[in-house]
Amino acid sequence: MSDLPSSMFAVIQSHDGYSGTATGPVIADAADWLENATLPVSAPGAGQVLIKLRAASVNPSDIHFIKGEYGQPRVKGSPAGFEGCGDVIATGPGAEALQGLRVAFVAAGSGAWAEYVVTQAQMCIPLRPDISDEDGAAQIVNPMTAMAMVDIARKAGDSFVVSAATSQLGKLMCSLGRDLGLKPIALIRRAEAADMIRDAGAAEVLVTGDAEMTERFAAISADLKPRVFLDAVADQQCEQVFCNMPNGARWVCYGKLSTELPKLTQMGQLIFMNKRIEGFWLTQWMMSTAPEDQMGVVAEVQARFADGRWKTDVSERLTLTDVVPNLADALKKSDGKVIITP
Repeated sequence: MSDLPSSMFAVIQSHDGYSGTATGPVIADAADWLENATLPVSAPGAGQVLIKLRAASVNPSDIHFIKGEYGQPRVKGSPAGFEGCGDVIATGPGAEALQGLRVAFVAAGSGAWAEYVVTQAQMCIPLRPDISDEDGAAQIVNPMTAMAMVDIARKAGDSFVVSAATSQLGKLMCSLGRDLGLKPIALIRRAEAADMIRDAGAAEVLVTGDAEMTERFAAISADLKPRVFLDAVADQQCEQVFCNMPNGARWVCYGKLSTELPKLTQMGQLIFMNKRIEGFWLTQWMMSTAPEDQMGVVAEVQARFADGRWKTDVSERLTLTDVVPNLADALKKSDGKVIITP
């Protein structure tokens, strides 16, 4: 560590624990939740690596987390941010194989929105040289979630429903579904995005603001019989979508973009139609999936980014010093990801 900087710039959390709120992944001012700080650069421990950041991505889970609305408690004074890519510049015992490699990572010891990051070696994925830093910074959370959830849908039938389909993850799932011969049914907020999401792979596109959306979905559902709903919104309209799906349907919630708390209006469907409501969290999938199966997913994800089938649509680029004053405005831009660089 003697040849490494002793301190680093970081964007840190200004609150501890959980907030008890459910206001969604939106912020009016990042300064309500984050602040700038100079922190010491820590040495990696056993099984850990020290990464010099190249780029970090901003996911809805990051915003839920800094607001105290995620499934893990905040730690005041710790850097924010879950995901990024960078160069391994130091390793602890047991992690020497990653020394010098460029990796995608999920932050475990300290957050990704900092010049240097300590994380577990098992949370790192070496990157192919033909993967860009921006794609590398968004290589794990969305792509691996897309692979895992579309696999759930593939095993259940020839069609599936995806909400928030113009999100980065939604587009990945539509593309993957099409490539697997499935028929994704995309739910979107803006009518002008319909052609874009069809080009991405959606077989059917419905605009959630249309007055007859639920009736139109019921007709499509009767035809295509989707049995899996991959949902990041979780509002009352999503409940109605679920109610209009066939026997054996599964409502798989992996996010909560809406602040509305939906009510279950047809409980009998859970009894007589064998329907299920469940959650998906990538961390649990990674913990329960065999390493060889995970490596197959990783290889497929990188191949898709390398050959252009998948790409990271970037709506805004911020430096670390820009995050606190500019993140709120950057998040208002549609259909792309905010990328943070040192």
